[in-house]
Amino acid sequence: MTRNDRHLDVDELTARIRAGEIDTVVVAFTDMQGRLQGKRLHGHYFVDVVLGHGTEGCNYLLGVDIDMNTVGGYAITSWERGYGDMEFVLDLDTIRVLTHLPATAMVQCDLVWPDHSPVVQSPRSILKAQQQRAADLGYDAVAGTELEFIAFEDTYEEAHDAAYRGLTPVNQYNVDYSIVGTTRVEPLLRDIRNTMYAAGLDVEGAKGECNLGQHEIGFLYADVLVTADNHAVYKTVAKEIAAQHGKSLTFMAKFNEREGSSCHIHLSLRGRDGDIVFWEDEKRSPLYDSFVAGVLATMADFTLLYAPNINSYKRFADGSFAPTAIAWGEDNRTCAVRLVGRGAGARMENRVPGGDVNPYLAIAAMMAGGLHGIEEGLELEPPLEGNAYTSGRPRVPATLRDARDAFHASGIARKAFGDDVVDHYTNMADVELAAFGAAVTDWELRRSFERM
Repeated sequence: MTRNDRHLDVDELTARIRAGEIDTVVVAFTDMQGRLQGKRLHGHYFVDVVLGHGTEGCNYLLGVDIDMNTVGGYAITSWERGYGDMEFVLDLDTIRVLTHLPATAMVQCDLVWPDHSPVVQSPRSILKAQQQRAADLGYDAVAGTELEFIAFEDTYEEAHDAAYRGLTPVNQYNVDYSIVGTTRVEPLLRDIRNTMYAAGLDVEGAKGECNLGQHEIGFLYADVLVTADNHAVYKTVAKEIAAQHGKSLTFMAKFNEREGSSCHIHLSLRGRDGDIVFWEDEKRSPLYDSFVAGVLATMADFTLLYAPNINSYKRFADGSFAPTAIAWGEDNRTCAVRLVGRGAGARMENRVPGGDVNPYLAIAAMMAGGLHGIEEGLELEPPLEGNAYTSGRPRVPATLRDARDAFHASGIARKAFGDDVVDHYTNMADVELAAFGAAVTDWELRRSFERM
């Protein structure tokens, strides 16, 4: 049984390949940076060989920086270990058609070692481990991600040649909820929406946002693994469609000095039979309160998984709709955690992640924090009323280094994810910090070239 009627099962995929309707199968996994990595396989080779015997890729794919440079410090991959292979395990529940590409389907993968043991550092493995932890307690988790981007009239090649400066946004003013503003870019937005629907995502709609050229396309909540899989596909496909339109778009957390791009994550638990567990007797359940208390208690420790890049922390600014205070409120957008909905719609919204987040890691962190709260019976503090920016509450870590140190030293993180995972993603932060520390920025050049 497929995830919905727009996904293909393996028999349907095989039949379409045999009939010549599909000739290319993208086999992909999500890397540490949240990108799809993998191969394009000829359809008949996929059916004749890969379905039965699998395929593989170099294990350096979980140990490179954003520029695909091999870097040191990772236990699972190095020159000393010979940069061997990982096996790609096809998840046949994820087969989807990509209608923006000719005769192309995609299958997403888990990663295992040649002895078939899981690659625990893989983002998908990390989320599945927390999903299993919830299942062991009798719960399923559902989530939705609200992902913003900024679109430009410039192509990716033109943006690169301009050093990503002086680009022309697709809107020249704040188009938050503006119908005129979204109409101007509707050919792009419509193409993305319809392509995503055909690929198995349940599309809600599109709206303008605050920054110039900033937009959001929303999707219905789903099982947490389905949501993370869809999120990763959407980010890749949106960029590909933008390129096909002669435009570009970015999911950077903070492209310029105006509003950043967020990725608010909504999450709730269900009983294994689908019953509502976050709401009882017309109010929040004790389970819900403990879950939220756990997310708040681990917010600083887990911020590295919500804000994984140097640029992520530029977004945290007072009065910006991006949070700075570790606090919760009822429908209060100044807090890191906002509770919304009632009954079946009761859910928590984590407002810390930006558009650059890896969805598997962020949702896994929310689940790990919330389950910690349930297991420890944590009590939820009273809601913050008013302006969280001026509340004096503890603050979200202000830099990648602060978040890295909190994550690395966290006993809760090591218990929830294991030393192998904590050390792996601590090293990822170390790599980014070293790269940024060695860079000479345009800010330094402007301030220093002549005047110092």
